[in-house]
Amino acid sequence: MSPIIKRRGEEFTLPSKYLLFILTVLCSALILITFNTNLFSGPLNSFAGVFVVPFQKGITKVGTKLKNTSDRLESITKLLDENEKLKKENDELMTKNTALEQDKYELIRLRELFELKSEYSDYPMVGAKVIGKDPGNWYSTFIINKGSDDGFKVDMNVIAGKGLVGRIIDVGPEWSKVESIISDNAAVSGMVLSTEDNLVVEGDLQKYKDGVITFSYLKDDLDKVTPTNKVVTSNISSNYLPGILIGYIESINDDPNNLTKSGTIQPVVDFEHLSEVLVITELKMKAN
Repeated sequence: MSPIIKRRGEEFTLPSKYLLFILTVLCSALILITFNTNLFSGPLNSFAGVFVVPFQKGITKVGTKLKNTSDRLESITKLLDENEKLKKENDELMTKNTALEQDKYELIRLRELFELKSEYSDYPMVGAKVIGKDPGNWYSTFIINKGSDDGFKVDMNVIAGKGLVGRIIDVGPEWSKVESIISDNAAVSGMVLSTEDNLVVEGDLQKYKDGVITFSYLKDDLDKVTPTNKVVTSNISSNYLPGILIGYIESINDDPNNLTKSGTIQPVVDFEHLSEVLVITELKMKAN
């Protein structure tokens, strides 16, 4: 604590550094006087021994303490500066790391789209980003950032991940609305790839809580269709191009009529995470 000096009703604080300086000068002066003069010899020797020497020791002790305090404060200041610098560097590294992770995941998604585009290379495609969706956990209907200005039309097929996402149901100049195959009112004419048996794939948001959608009207007289069989869009579909992978059969049940079968399909697209899609710019030719 710095001493307080009063002067005619006023008071002010003497800074510690000035006090240290004054005490140091005084101590040095007394030491010089002691060693270079005979002032404290003889009769004054007892006075010096009783008063001056303890005073010198006190001054030295106070000066040492003040210096140690000053050194500690300087060390603390340096540590605080270094800590602030390290925090700033850590924040910058975290920001860079987050950006690198985003780039990594985007690269993975783009690689998947590239592989998908290569798999369906017979179809012309244009990439688009998802910019909005209906409320809920899943992308049952969503908006992409391209529209009629890019040549998009209603009923154009949309793919992502490993296969079919859905189709465009509305178009604006710079946006399009997509209905996915998991939507409750969605229906796709499908085919079991290994047996060429036809069926109807139906969206079911309740079922998709378990990661599946439903199918019905499967005619499988020889019981050749089994779980894990691939289901693709069929040639007789009115809105979807043929041969696009929908998913894999998970379960099969006999219908009460004993003529058809129904069950569930596990889609190949993750409808909980969609960022980019491919729009096939070729429409399915419809019968007149």
